[in-house]
Amino acid sequence: MTEDDPLGPLDPNFAAAFQRDVRRPPCQLYLISPLDVAGGFADRLARALDAGPVAAFQFRVKDVDQHEAARLAEPLQRICEDREVAFIVNDSISLAKRLGADGVHLGQEDGDPREARDALGPSVQIGVTCHDSRHLAMEAGDAGADYVAFGSFHPTTTKVVKHRAEPVILSWWSALFELPCVAIGGITPDNAAPLVAAGADFLAVSGAVWSGDEAAAVRAFAQVLGGQG
Repeated sequence: MTEDDPLGPLDPNFAAAFQRDVRRPPCQLYLISPLDVAGGFADRLARALDAGPVAAFQFRVKDVDQHEAARLAEPLQRICEDREVAFIVNDSISLAKRLGADGVHLGQEDGDPREARDALGPSVQIGVTCHDSRHLAMEAGDAGADYVAFGSFHPTTTKVVKHRAEPVILSWWSALFELPCVAIGGITPDNAAPLVAAGADFLAVSGAVWSGDEAAAVRAFAQVLGGQG
């Protein structure tokens, strides 16, 4: 049981009995940027998006003002638009509005989905980090989120891990709710398949792609995701 989740622990047998609903779309890849998106990163992003199917790209930078963030984001947003990949802004409702982004991803301290909806309109995708908490996920759904994100499922160097989630939470969510769920945290082509089988609608990945050959990594994820069914 986590301190965030008054619902308590899930029965581990739930995962063993889970079967993915065939009416649910196949799991897709959701790329998250490294913190450094300057220099030649735009070329790397284009290579990654051209290497295999990617549903969304999250622009995630820290400790820069909004003017600089917008300057960094604009060429990346164009690359995504040209390839019909959703461009999601991390944390900042105001930056998402300034850019006319396709969506915003909110941490638990980054604002309420209702506030984001009022600011950004009905068509923008709003995602919410829910850690390992069913309670937080249900609250996000009630507040109008378009997807919820669970994790971290594995150790990751991208950020400090305060919450560890088990795949069973994906199974529980997918069995009860139509709202898509995102699995995040230390996901690689080698450990992704169990999360897909558990019910993830999207795999959010960063280090596994940007720490090496981004095109090869996207192709490797495409092989995992192509084997669904």
